[in-house]
This record gives sequence, C-alpha cells and structure tokens, in this order.
Amino acid sequence: MSVKVNTDAVKRAKSLIKDHKLDMESDWSKDQPSADEENKYLDQKGWSEYGKWYLAIDTDENEDTKGRHKFPFGDFKQVHRDGLIAAKQRAAQNDYKSIEKAADDLLQMIDSREADKC
Repeated sequence: MSVKVNTDAVKRAKSLIKDHKLDMESDWSKDQPSADEENKYLDQKGWSEYGKWYLAIDTDENEDTKGRHKFPFGDFKQVHRDGLIAAKQRAAQNDYKSIEKAADDLLQMIDSREADKC
C-alpha cells in the first residue's frame, strides 16, 4: 500500500480553519459521516471534491473508489478537531509519518487560532 498526503485536502482544511468552519466539540467516533452521507455527497459533488475531505490517498487503489481515500477529517461542511486527532493517532499507529505531521500541523493551526481568541 502506497499512502501519501493528499495536498488538496490539506489546502481545503487550512482554508476551512482560516474561515473558522470548525467543530470543536463533537465526538468524531459518533459524528463522522455515514456511508449514506458519503454517497449523497459523492452523487452531488463527485470524486474530486469527495477526496478533499481525506488527508491521504492510497495510490495503489483505483482513483474513483472509496478505498483510495484515507483519514477523513470533516463532515463535508467543516473540519472536526476530533477527526484530525483520530487521523493523527491512526497515522502514528500505522507509521505514516507524513500524514501524522499533516494532521498535527492542522491541529496546531486550530489551537493557535483558538488561543488568539482568548
């Protein structure tokens, strides 16, 4: 499996964070999009837009498949802080250092924005 950082997703996440489109409180294990919600988004937006919600891609998988997209971080509307934490933890467990770093960088961006509000 060849998993690499999805730069388009990182750009989307940064843009959403800058626009303060964040969920800071939800429980990602319960609130991540369901398969039905994923399919609805795919039908409306297509694979290119769908992929921008996943921090990594598996280049060994076919482009237009869900299996290609790894490490979700949002609900197709906003970034979930818990989603980034989950992505960082799973990346660390699987020794995907570049994905772990991307998730950590985004978390730091969120935390610095939140600290600036105080």
